[in-house]
Amino acid sequence: MVWKVGVWRVVDEADRVQWEMLPGVGVGPLKFGMSHNEAAAAIADVLSPLTTRGGYGSPVESAEFSLVGAAIAPAVTAYYDVGRLACVAVNALRGPQVTLDGLRLVGRVPSELEDAFAEYTSTNGHDLRYSQHADPGSETLGLVLRTQRAGDVVLSRPVLVASTWAERCCDLSEGCIPTEEWSAS
Repeated sequence: MVWKVGVWRVVDEADRVQWEMLPGVGVGPLKFGMSHNEAAAAIADVLSPLTTRGGYGSPVESAEFSLVGAAIAPAVTAYYDVGRLACVAVNALRGPQVTLDGLRLVGRVPSELEDAFAEYTSTNGHDLRYSQHADPGSETLGLVLRTQRAGDVVLSRPVLVASTWAERCCDLSEGCIPTEEWSAS
């Protein structure tokens, strides 16, 4: 499939790659603890490497992956800690649809997702926390529900972390999620 991507174009829900989140384990074919090469190989049929940053002594490296055929816009950003996958941020406009026990996490109206997420965490015995930017999340799930601008609206952009990064994952100053992820829009 060839994707035409404008600056604010949001991929139709039916055209999104479908991934399931497994808390502490990974999302779709991406498993926490993978090397960059393993991660790139695991998603090669739908996503291709776009950019990489870090390395050369940086504690965290990152890589952006775009949809195959849409090499100008990232769909997923992967963050590596000491060379191992520790965090995955999914682009609200063109990333895969990530579900958590059937709850869709990507490209949703934030207030509607927040209500559904609060119900999910309460029903399933997970904590509900908020970042300093009022992003809902859960340490027990290793998930922060960020937002991303899509033209004149904002949509949900989930950030999923390995169990080693889950403690304080909603905290901008004390958590492990890189600063650039908190400023992504």
